[in-house]
Amino acid sequence: MKPLRIATRGSALALWQANRVREALQRENGVEVEIVTVKTSGDKFAATSIEQIGVRGIFTKELEETLFSGRADIAVHSMKDVPTEFSDVCRIRPVFQRDDPRDALVARNSQTVRQLPHGARVGTSSLRRASQLRAFRGDLQIVEIRGNVDTRVRKVEEGECEAVVLAKAGLDRLGLTRRITEILPPEIMLPAVGQGVLCVEYLESNDDLMRPLLEPLQDRDTVFAVEAERILLREMQGGCRLPLGAWARFEGGEMRLDACVLSADGSESIRKSSAQMCSSFRDAELLGRRVAKELLDAGAGRLLHLARGIAGDA
Repeated sequence: MKPLRIATRGSALALWQANRVREALQRENGVEVEIVTVKTSGDKFAATSIEQIGVRGIFTKELEETLFSGRADIAVHSMKDVPTEFSDVCRIRPVFQRDDPRDALVARNSQTVRQLPHGARVGTSSLRRASQLRAFRGDLQIVEIRGNVDTRVRKVEEGECEAVVLAKAGLDRLGLTRRITEILPPEIMLPAVGQGVLCVEYLESNDDLMRPLLEPLQDRDTVFAVEAERILLREMQGGCRLPLGAWARFEGGEMRLDACVLSADGSESIRKSSAQMCSSFRDAELLGRRVAKELLDAGAGRLLHLARGIAGDA
């Protein structure tokens, strides 16, 4: 069998994630695996706002193209970066148990979000994070910051902003957990759909080969949680750039799904939560659709429509 080729971005975090998949595939299946590094639109225009780039799936599109061209067999993504609608000739499979999905604050002087001074500058390129921060503390100045995780942490050290908000999972993976000054609770900030989850994409035509290789890497609870969250996002006709947060997890034998939609300025917020027994994809889908309907019935569609004009819905 020829070596299995994994396409990945070249950032430290992306390479860590690809190597985690590589090591697991080698350990569980004894296959030889190679890494193929690809530069995505999000990497090529690192100093440009995501809205100006105007490409759907800016961190996944070029990786997907390596599958079409035959330069790679699989691509590794952060699930939160995968658009709700991707190529119909590809398949996405979550792998591993979900890492901590919450967002984290990295601030100077070991401050929490409540302790930040009035008017403090907080860096993020996420409208979801920005709107939830504004809803919690309207005095904060949101500064658009892009770049790799270490670059954004360095901007705090250099005084470009007082704090940044990043995914805790990314900080943990890069050994930067000690830099976290607060793990933001879901009452303040719900994570992005799929945050903390790694996934593998491959051509549907290779399913007979890839499915048995990936099944030993999959975690049932994570797979169902991702299904519920992404069904909700699809029902909302949302995208990863919109002010929508969701978190599905098992509690006391049931799956609970919390979700929120906000206005871009944080002045309006709609939040819903529901739980049910979940032992199949069908159960997860029903939960996602139920919470999406509750949000839409409460007026979330209007907020998302207004936000799309700001976000460009990449």
